[in-house]
Amino acid sequence: MTLNDFYSILPAVILIFSALVLLLADLWLSKHTKVVTPMLAVLGLIASIAASILFTGNVENGFGGFILVDGFSRFLVPLFAVTGIFAIGMAYDYLTRMGIQRGEYYSLLLFSVSGMMLMASAGDLVIIFLSLELLSIPLYILSGFAAPKAHSEESALKYFLLGTFASGFFLFGAAFLFGAAATTNLNGIVEAVTSGSANSTFLIIGSGLLLAGFSFKVAAVPFHGWTPDVYHGAPAPVSAFMSVGAKAAGFAVLIRVFSLIFPSLAEQYTPIFWGLAALTMLVGNVVAIAQINLKRMLAYSSIAHAGYILMAFVPFGDAAIRANSVASALFYLAGYALGSLGAWAVVIGMEKEDNQGTEINDLAGLGKRSPLMAAAMTVFMLSFTGIPLTLGFWGKFYLFRTAIEGGFISLAVIGLLTSLVSAFYYLRVVVKMYFQEGDSKFHWNFWTAAVAVFSALVIVVLSFIPGSLFDLAVKALLTGS
Repeated sequence: MTLNDFYSILPAVILIFSALVLLLADLWLSKHTKVVTPMLAVLGLIASIAASILFTGNVENGFGGFILVDGFSRFLVPLFAVTGIFAIGMAYDYLTRMGIQRGEYYSLLLFSVSGMMLMASAGDLVIIFLSLELLSIPLYILSGFAAPKAHSEESALKYFLLGTFASGFFLFGAAFLFGAAATTNLNGIVEAVTSGSANSTFLIIGSGLLLAGFSFKVAAVPFHGWTPDVYHGAPAPVSAFMSVGAKAAGFAVLIRVFSLIFPSLAEQYTPIFWGLAALTMLVGNVVAIAQINLKRMLAYSSIAHAGYILMAFVPFGDAAIRANSVASALFYLAGYALGSLGAWAVVIGMEKEDNQGTEINDLAGLGKRSPLMAAAMTVFMLSFTGIPLTLGFWGKFYLFRTAIEGGFISLAVIGLLTSLVSAFYYLRVVVKMYFQEGDSKFHWNFWTAAVAVFSALVIVVLSFIPGSLFDLAVKALLTGS
């Protein structure tokens, strides 16, 4: 192993080492000093971000192409780390209040983030699978972290069973791709496709199975069934982390694989991605209307937003707009991450010790009792809807523009109409907070409130300078920084 190889995986190595240190340190910390554990976890994530910025700038691909270091991975690695920091900030008070404060939470979180980082940098199907499992297995445990509560155990079991089923799809797909190109290395598969030596039948079957496995991670219809139950039953900070981290990691590997290996098969995949995007937008938004629980509403909202991001894959066969399609997906991911983390922070503050307080009706009167949190929640709902002066508006603008430039006007129209549908259930939250009397109570905690307020401010501020974030996303192309 060379120094270049070491630097290529340094951010993930730091997190894995930090997680192991936390497991040992937690054994020696008394109950009165448990605050040290989350602080050490945050320090590990900050060190990982620093390593990504300082040591990977001039690094070439590591381990003979098994790890790809480019602008794409450099864009996503800090995003995953920041998501982890936010998840820790939201979790400390919540775990204490619910009586489930245990140091293992933070170690598992770091292991999962390290899997996300490796997934964004994977250059081989074997590495993708290993990072997928490193991401998923801690999340299976975290989903049941509130055991022996039945709803948490049910959440973990459903996620585990369906997650392993999805892993099976991926492994079968990887096997077919190996049969098609005689290699699992992404660049090797590209060479086989370019030279015409790859078996086209195995290539299509394998890529289809891979798409099914990844669709589970991003909660695309019809692989979305696990999402509402898992988000509802898992501890709220875990649901917040999954809604952003797991989804972003899934889309990262989708972009990596389907933009690198399969541009030559774009015509075959265009109708598939078109159908996935349209169906996911429709199902997510329409079913969300019937939800009366905030957790389940945000789960279906997450499904709907997966559909919007999938719009970027539809015109991917057009090389002229491929860069804009990647940038649009990354831009939307960043905006969605801020809105989702902030919205879940408000839900975490509303949830009571008996797991009540997360119904939409429980928000009644929040505008008077906690005006700052109500204002932040309003920003998140408006951004999800795509209303101007929010980052969500620009996210949808760039996605719809990409679809129209690719000639898929009907898909853009579906996206616009489903956005109008989403306005009903998002603005219903705003109406509850400001126009209905109630005795809503926000359990004030500095870090939880800080996540909500910071996310809302960034969403509004960046909406005035969206070009800077979009330009950053454009630089995150697969060919380099």
